Amino acid sequence: MSAIDTLLAPIPLPRVVKVRQIFPRPRIDDVEAMLTAKLRESGTLQAIRPGQTVAVTAGSRGVTNLALMLKVLVREIRAAGGEPFLFPAMGSHGGATAEGQTHLLAKMGITEESVGAPIRATMETVQLGTSDTGCPVYLDKYADEADAIVIVNRVKPHPAFRGSYESGLMKMVTIGMGKQRGADHAHRLGFGGMAANIPSVARVTLAKKNVLCAVGVVENAFHETALLEVLPKERIEPREPELLQEAWKLYPRIFFDELDVLIIDEIGKDICGTGFDTNIVGRYHTPYASGGPRITRVAVLDITDKSGGNGNGLGILDITTTRAYRKFDFEQTYPNALTSTVPMSVKVPMVLRNDRQAIQAAVKMSNVVDRDAVRLVRIKNTVSLEEIEISENLIPYAAAHPNLEVLGEPRELPFNEEGNLF
Repeated sequence: MSAIDTLLAPIPLPRVVKVRQIFPRPRIDDVEAMLTAKLRESGTLQAIRPGQTVAVTAGSRGVTNLALMLKVLVREIRAAGGEPFLFPAMGSHGGATAEGQTHLLAKMGITEESVGAPIRATMETVQLGTSDTGCPVYLDKYADEADAIVIVNRVKPHPAFRGSYESGLMKMVTIGMGKQRGADHAHRLGFGGMAANIPSVARVTLAKKNVLCAVGVVENAFHETALLEVLPKERIEPREPELLQEAWKLYPRIFFDELDVLIIDEIGKDICGTGFDTNIVGRYHTPYASGGPRITRVAVLDITDKSGGNGNGLGILDITTTRAYRKFDFEQTYPNALTSTVPMSVKVPMVLRNDRQAIQAAVKMSNVVDRDAVRLVRIKNTVSLEEIEISENLIPYAAAHPNLEVLGEPRELPFNEEGNLF
């Protein structure tokens, strides 16, 4: 038995019980019909002249219904006489290569066949000018050559900073459409300057390019499309802060303000840019964001297959497993840190042999003398939060909470022969 085995084997694990978290759930049942109607009502595509090329952004985030919305846009642009194409608008993601970004879109179900239009991918950019914050403004070469541009993105809180414009349409213009070079310059002054740089850079692009409209969506806590708007260019900047406030109202959370241990089954770029939503976990890789629960130890057990080896976010947490570590691909992960200039999120935490040891290590290092008093929560990821598991000692709290419903009876955590949860 190794020294690690000797230290961890005696550590008991609490029994857990399933709990349902209750969130508000406004949603659009027919996104295709809603987007079609709003595009036609807005009249924004009527400015297209026959044969004009229209570049449509295709981001890397796991936005629900993104492939469907892109397909609708392609159809409506073509019906208006335009020649639509998609371009990857994802900064440095996909290994900061055109091939990697195209592959990333395909993994999200976005292909030329699925949307009905060509995908033109390049990392080449054109400099449009300089922002009033002194930041050079870049734009994807194919988008720059197009006659018009349509922007699509979800509006939500950012995991690393606070401002009127966080993750949303203006950020898509600045960082997504600016490719790796634009993302690099926007991040060069660090996240402390991001709240000013994003709108400053975006204003230059919006002023110089023929942006027909932006499709902004807000999702509910169940990752469903709750709100969808088609904004003409002049409405993008004033409307986005209001959409961000709507996003905060619907934002998911863990309904426990203090915990000793949090177990996250998986993280990945398909879940959040930082692998997990820092706002939900209360762990941040910059000093420019705050909030969320206070948790002593956090362990992550795996990296999603869809993340493609991108282990961004591991370094913010305390403990992981050999299974997750073996998926950690430096070539897929490090470009994010080199671009964002934030190395913490790509560091390697303590690596344990299997899930059991990772959880035992978290319990041992939670600094709770009475192991029976350890307050533990297990979640699948920071997107799937409707059903979670809590330690048995948290049942009285959950039973009295208006947003929590206890389901079933306590049980032991189920491990297989390899010591991993199933």
